[in-house]
Amino acid sequence: MKTTVKLMLFVLVTVLGISCNTKSQSQSDAIKVLTPTEFKEKSANQTIIDIRTPQEFSQGHIEGAVNINYYDSNFIDQIAKYDKNQPIFIYCRSGNRTSPASKKIADFGFTQIYDLDGGILYWIKNNNETVK
Repeated sequence: MKTTVKLMLFVLVTVLGISCNTKSQSQSDAIKVLTPTEFKEKSANQTIIDIRTPQEFSQGHIEGAVNINYYDSNFIDQIAKYDKNQPIFIYCRSGNRTSPASKKIADFGFTQIYDLDGGILYWIKNNNETVK
């Protein structure tokens, strides 16, 4: 009897471990961090989301970017307006917000999320332009 219970418990823990690992693996497959050069090349004619606050956005942003504030309570509702099967490019000020934002977006079902390494600060440092 004890052996059967131990075996059942082992199987349950194994199944749970595999299912959790599969989710994080698929999530990490969906998210790619790009250098400013890669981001600029790949984001041409694509959806670019600036997840900073409206005040930060107004100080300068990547041309063509749409502002969806990560701190808004309806952040995912606004992201949901975009096609989950199309690439989405996101950035913030320094890259700190894009990691949790990318995870939320991946959990929502997006499969191609591109995160600007170092945010707009690194974009500017690499001599890329912004617009106001």
